[in-house]
Amino acid sequence: MAAILRDILDDLLTSPSTGPCVTCTRHFTPRPPVLHSFPASLDPRLAEALRARGIEQLYSHQAQAFETVATGTSVVVVTPTASGKTLCYNLPVLQALLEQPGARVLYLFPTKALAQDQLAELEQLARQLPELRMFTYDGDTPQDARRAVRARANLVLTNPDMLHSGILPHHTKWAALFQNLRYVVIDELHAYRGVFGSHVADVLRRLRRLCRHYGSSPRFIMASATIANPRELAERITGEPVEEVAESGAPTGDKLFVCYNPPVVNPELGIRAPYLGEAAKLALRFLRERIPTIVFAQSRLATEVLLTSIKTGVADRTGDAGMVRGYRGGYLPTRRRAVEQGLRAGEVLGVVSTNALELGVDIGHLDVAVLAGYPGTIASLWQQSGRAGRRSGPSAAFFVATSAPLDQFMVTHPDYLFGTAPEHARINPDNPFILVNHLKCAAFELPFGAEETFGEVDVRAHLAALEDEALLHRAGGRWHWASETYPADHISLRTVTTDNFLVIDTTSRDEKQTKRRNIIAEVDWGSAFATIHPKAIYLVESVPFEVQELHFREDEEKVAYVKRVNVDYFTDAVSAKGVWILRRLADRGHPAYVAEQGEVLVAEKVVGFKKIKMGTLENVGSGEVELPQQEMQTTSAWLTPTEETLAAISRSRDELIDGLRAVSYLLHHLAPIFLLCDVRDVGSWLGDTTPAETGAVATRESTRRRLLDAERFNPTIYLYDSHAGGIGLAERLFEILPQLLARGLETLEACPCRAGCPSCVGPVNEVGRRAKPIARALLRALTA
Repeated sequence: MAAILRDILDDLLTSPSTGPCVTCTRHFTPRPPVLHSFPASLDPRLAEALRARGIEQLYSHQAQAFETVATGTSVVVVTPTASGKTLCYNLPVLQALLEQPGARVLYLFPTKALAQDQLAELEQLARQLPELRMFTYDGDTPQDARRAVRARANLVLTNPDMLHSGILPHHTKWAALFQNLRYVVIDELHAYRGVFGSHVADVLRRLRRLCRHYGSSPRFIMASATIANPRELAERITGEPVEEVAESGAPTGDKLFVCYNPPVVNPELGIRAPYLGEAAKLALRFLRERIPTIVFAQSRLATEVLLTSIKTGVADRTGDAGMVRGYRGGYLPTRRRAVEQGLRAGEVLGVVSTNALELGVDIGHLDVAVLAGYPGTIASLWQQSGRAGRRSGPSAAFFVATSAPLDQFMVTHPDYLFGTAPEHARINPDNPFILVNHLKCAAFELPFGAEETFGEVDVRAHLAALEDEALLHRAGGRWHWASETYPADHISLRTVTTDNFLVIDTTSRDEKQTKRRNIIAEVDWGSAFATIHPKAIYLVESVPFEVQELHFREDEEKVAYVKRVNVDYFTDAVSAKGVWILRRLADRGHPAYVAEQGEVLVAEKVVGFKKIKMGTLENVGSGEVELPQQEMQTTSAWLTPTEETLAAISRSRDELIDGLRAVSYLLHHLAPIFLLCDVRDVGSWLGDTTPAETGAVATRESTRRRLLDAERFNPTIYLYDSHAGGIGLAERLFEILPQLLARGLETLEACPCRAGCPSCVGPVNEVGRRAKPIARALLRALTA
């Protein structure tokens, strides 16, 4: 297998069709392990259990983590994928349970699949150990089993969502856990960033508050993939001082990392071959030789499109399309478990996934990773490429760039790609949208004292506001929960709303050909209008279904009814948007523009869809959709060029709008280089400085018309935080705006296209023939 892999790699690097597309390669040489003998304090029964599994020594970071935990300090272990992080927390935990059978431990994983995975791992290790009662506790746990878990378990594996809504509000039933809680283990710490991480930090504030009430003070043991600030994130999430273990002693295999830029097919318009097609071709080269391969796509739709094309290619050659599967959020748990099992058993050779498989679910041994598009962060790039190759033997990873400016920057600046430290994981648990929700939950769990803080935050003003809403009642210097509602039920940790849509296949039949209600997938509220609107083609493992009806009103079950169809196209939603200023918080003057930062209202509406042909990806039709507008308050930075600046560049408002739209596109795609975040964490819009009006309807055309007809021409570029309430990105954007404008001009001048292309200001047919020269003139003026 190793020889075949090397032959294919040699061919790809030297072939006239693919060789010129390779912009750079990096070879990572194998590294031997750094081993330590078992710590002297390790329980002999545990040492015996390790030997039974073929482990005679520990890697240096595993030994260091064990020693650190033994001193009574909280710890975060930060080492690469497949370096044996699991043992860093399993060893001290099992040691504690052997020493103190009455102790309790709580494991938190971001997904149910990881919890199931780790339970299997623990059961293997603890087979010879006495009195270990380990259970998962999540949404899939049957009601009768839940009572047994509460009564018997000394080690509970769960997820933050279940801790938030199923354990903390019922703490009286879990008294034995809270009184004896010795350790809280948090795996995949790097997943707790942005809104989700901010929520989890507040959930852990609630956990620590209840532990104080029950007289326990647990230590935290955390494991994270490589990020820039693991210790800071760990301390922010737990509210505790934390030690960091970052030097890995695990061995690594021989690895080749290849940057691949699809060939230019239209030099005039700067158009490159579709990156999804190129990624599929690369994956097929390996899969046809039966080399285990994972392909990462950047969206659920891209996953399905890639899967369809790879399955077709594999079936043509081997007649066995079943050896390639899809994996993404929205699939039902049974389907995802079947794919994981197939990969571990070697029955599934290839998988096309969103970043859902970036986390450490055990999927066995894979030799090649193909990243279709830049994953959004350097940290994710290394996580995804680390899925190929384990501790020995050769492996390869391919990064296939899209035409977007950020991808093109990465693929043509390998020193930046390979030399930049992974991003900071940012959270803001004090975001008022998030904090107030958890104060409601905390007050439901235990009354708030008059001087009590939440974390380090003085929350008296928030508690008084909740009292005004009649949710809290103040008596005897304490705030008590006063509502009939159950607050945790109405708060989702991962999205703004809690409602998920069920996707139901109306054409499904059982063995007797009787119609049955068959749920085939689940879609979160935020994605629903764009993916399951009426007439949308919804793909499940490349099988197409057409949406017949979407039920979304408050008084009805959230359901999309679909029917199985046989079509050769998929649909892509077209949405309209608007941004309006709510409150100005900061401003900065410049001779050519005014920069401001503050709070805005963002309104978005799905208005139609395009039909895209499978394979060729050409546009073959369109349709209109009537759905309600979705609104969000968030933070933004915005830039308004002065009237003099605009007048010096062009007298035509039409031309200036095209040029400013081009600048917005460019700044949006380059912002993540400075913010160290995912491009999807930021949104952009060209509007004006009109304050928000009630019932304002968002369309691109109406904004253009308003700018063209306005008495005073004040076009404004908005760069806003895509998370409700903001997580601190807009404030940073406001600070780095001059550097961002300078990088925009540098990118534009380095791009060889004549009139605009996807790699600089956007496709010329979308931004107009004069957009690039106008954008260049604007950026020169704004950076002068």
